[in-house]
Amino acid sequence: MRDSAKRAALTAACLGLAVTGLPGVASAADDAAPPKYSGQQLTWGPCPFEPAEGSLPAECAVVTVPRDWADPEAGPDLAVSISRVRAGGERLGSLLVNPGGPGAQGSSMAGAIAGLEPDLHQGYDLIGMDPRGTGQEGAVAPEQLGFLCEVPLDRLPQGTSLDARDRSAASIAEHRKTPRAIAESCQSDAIAPYITTWQTAHDMDLIRALLHEEKLNYLGYSYGTWLGAKYAALFPRHSGRMILDSNVNWQGRLQAAFEDFPRIGQRWFDDVYLPWTTRQFPELVGTDVESARRTWEDVRAFYAAQGIAPDNFDALFVGAGSEIRWALASAVLVAAINEMNGQQPPEPARSAELQAMLDEQARANFGVPLTELTPQRVADGLAEDYVPVSGTRFAVACGDQPTRSAQWYQELSDRQGPDLPLNGWAYGLSETCGYWSDTPRQELPQLPPEVADNVLVVQGEFDPQTAYEQGSAAVDAAGAVSMVSVDDSPTHGQYAMANNPCVDGMVNVFLLHGSRPADAVCPSVPLPGEQEVFPVDGPVTSAPAPMPADLGTGPDHPELRRSLQDQISRANQNPAA
Repeated sequence: MRDSAKRAALTAACLGLAVTGLPGVASAADDAAPPKYSGQQLTWGPCPFEPAEGSLPAECAVVTVPRDWADPEAGPDLAVSISRVRAGGERLGSLLVNPGGPGAQGSSMAGAIAGLEPDLHQGYDLIGMDPRGTGQEGAVAPEQLGFLCEVPLDRLPQGTSLDARDRSAASIAEHRKTPRAIAESCQSDAIAPYITTWQTAHDMDLIRALLHEEKLNYLGYSYGTWLGAKYAALFPRHSGRMILDSNVNWQGRLQAAFEDFPRIGQRWFDDVYLPWTTRQFPELVGTDVESARRTWEDVRAFYAAQGIAPDNFDALFVGAGSEIRWALASAVLVAAINEMNGQQPPEPARSAELQAMLDEQARANFGVPLTELTPQRVADGLAEDYVPVSGTRFAVACGDQPTRSAQWYQELSDRQGPDLPLNGWAYGLSETCGYWSDTPRQELPQLPPEVADNVLVVQGEFDPQTAYEQGSAAVDAAGAVSMVSVDDSPTHGQYAMANNPCVDGMVNVFLLHGSRPADAVCPSVPLPGEQEVFPVDGPVTSAPAPMPADLGTGPDHPELRRSLQDQISRANQNPAA
């Protein structure tokens, strides 16, 4: 028996997996694309992006899609870039991967997943995709850069150090400038009404047809769970095995996931991050959580005196769902404490591995290792700078469903701020959807029960970017969907990038053998710099299964794993952060 088959069989035996079928269900949305689009031939060639070390090589093609699937003859066509890593063994079909966003490019993701999950690569052609509006990953020509909103600089806050805790009328007015300017700029582009999940789902089904697949299998993270669930709802007859990892409530409101950022971010900060700092840097932050919190507040004030907007400092700790983002925030925190304490040389981390991660992020973002990182370098690196805004992010998030008003979001800020100060004051004041006036052109259906047993949900307990409760609510509403909870995990993105053999084993057995687990709980892996998991009380109440000790998760590419996880975390970063 091959090693991969043996691992799959052992996992199935250990976890008690049940085999499920893939029923076909008719849908009114399963109409074939017009011949102009369905008759095109894919031309595969080199990809414009540079693959990360450890990724497998991919080939790329460009797909022509109508601007509006509701009226394909109206308006100019659009181009969608896709990638492919061919199956290395007996082929089971095609599996489309999506990193989320909305607005994230995903064509490089196919090679990364193939490099991290060799068993999956044996069975599937992995298909990456740069969704409509996102341009072409790695391209530099202006026409290949996607839907960007040119926000006038004079509409943005001028010369201010924004602090959302300042509830003066002037401060609130300054905070509201940015989301209003972004909404007005993005909506002024004629393409905005056609950059939606409904349109992208139709692009996906065209891609399925051009790949000559009866069913499209799928792996999506964060917003990608929403996209995958809506594809399955619109095209159930063509929906194959589906992994939804780090979920929004894809049976509810997409915007509710962003509105929950302050709550889940504060929970992560209070219950996971601050306790971790007391174990890793007790000499710097103290040995208890309240001391660490006071130290963090002192650092916030210290950086404000150095000219760093408090909102910008807070944002480092909001949505820190990857090890890279975790290390960056910690490097900035430690650098300030060392300066405040006059610690020379700086106090090193207790773990050599963690110290290396901190040094790497200090170099990557500020040009020096942590031992040479000064508050002035941090201030220079965090200085506000204007960059064109991704219109896809807002067109989808604000255009899929009716939005709340700007006044509603300001009142949300007033309610969330006192108890959730990390991001509660800032989020509601900076939500662009409050100023979005376009109404949705299509209604998105919910996942039908006929395809629910094709879906496996994976969710970390303390994910600071998509709430555990969002994933469980979607599962409850959908009925026959299975959920793998990852106890104590604070990361955004689990499969293939957390190096968790329990999660990877369950997902691979389902994708490769059709054996889907019943609801299950996996243990987490240790936090950065630690060798054991420190349990935290949270919404997962069942005890986790033992971590499989004899089931490898594939080749050890820690940098690729971290970079892919960070790609997904950044893709799904709340713009208010």
